[in-house]
Amino acid sequence: MPSCYLTDLDGTLLRSDQTLSAYTITQLKEALNAGVIISYATARSYASSHKVTSSIPWRYPVVLYNGAVIFDPEGKRVLGGNWLSPQLSNDILEAGRQHGLAPLVFALNEDDQEKVLHEKLTRPGDLSFYESRPQDPRFTELEHLHVDDSFRSLIISYIGLYEELEPLKQTAERLFGGLVHMEFIKDAYIKDHYFLEMSHPLANKGEGARLWAKLVGTELSDVTVFGDNLNDLGMFRAAGTRIAVADAHEQILRLADRIAGTNNEDAVARYIAVERSRLTTWE
Repeated sequence: MPSCYLTDLDGTLLRSDQTLSAYTITQLKEALNAGVIISYATARSYASSHKVTSSIPWRYPVVLYNGAVIFDPEGKRVLGGNWLSPQLSNDILEAGRQHGLAPLVFALNEDDQEKVLHEKLTRPGDLSFYESRPQDPRFTELEHLHVDDSFRSLIISYIGLYEELEPLKQTAERLFGGLVHMEFIKDAYIKDHYFLEMSHPLANKGEGARLWAKLVGTELSDVTVFGDNLNDLGMFRAAGTRIAVADAHEQILRLADRIAGTNNEDAVARYIAVERSRLTTWE
């Protein structure tokens, strides 16, 4: 069985400026051409992740929206996933309104097209997120945000300061409990801002990695994963080998089998290159 690797993107494979180094591109291309199974698991959509990783000829399924969707990058089709019902989505929107907050709703329409549904954007965090994705055709402004029956909600994402989102987090935990999977993490790019994201209970990187392993024909115990932040915990708990970048969250560091360099030091690519060299020597 070929070596299998599943890596987070932001803070792990991508450098801090959201790019891939020439070294990483070269090493991953060579490994893929040699039959190594490499893919990524990200909170991003396919449109967003493809924009920053298109220099790599990905050929295996990718895990998107923190595990809500498994996508075929060659056939450009959804292979599976877990999403929120329209009714539950709208209940979450109403809870947010009680706190004076409106989210971005990342959803698939009936044609599997990605959409970002939102009301008029006025808050700094929302505007920064939107402006970092110029001319992104997914963004769809609605006068009153509502999820129609034809949509599958992947992630309902609130962006704001910690003190703005913490009360909503407590409300959501009380109202929706086991009905949603919740992530509350500091944003890597917007100063002092956090993401409060709600999705299906099975829409996490752990479940996404399990489905991914099945699709590529391996056991998750034979997969090496790379990560840095709390949304990587699921796949770190489930995978056979866990590699943390040096500046990862302390919970990730505690679970790691090995700590590599930082994302700005090509930690993922260097680890894969060393492992390929080691296996070649053994052969």
